[in-house]
Amino acid sequence: MIASNVFMTVAWYGHLKYAHSKPWLLAALLSWGIALFEYLLQVPANRIGIGVYTLPQLKIIQEVISLSVFIPFAVFYMNQPLKLDFLWAGLCLLGAVYFMFRSA
Repeated sequence: MIASNVFMTVAWYGHLKYAHSKPWLLAALLSWGIALFEYLLQVPANRIGIGVYTLPQLKIIQEVISLSVFIPFAVFYMNQPLKLDFLWAGLCLLGAVYFMFRSA
């Protein structure tokens, strides 16, 4: 799931750094090509995960991984400032994890 999120983050946001002056259709096609690798990883990960976790638990795990991948991507690759809001968002996700897993 981590590797699939890396591909998806690059597919969704990577083009904003260098291809913002290129036609959007080119960026969409490039993103789609990158996203193919995400699907090749995410679909098997979800099929394996559903044998261990519930569907809502899988979704929350994916969201935590997504934020964990996005923050370093935004800060180090996209040169965005590291904000305290990232911490607050992470704490909110920890709350979501708690509620999804407390009855497990």
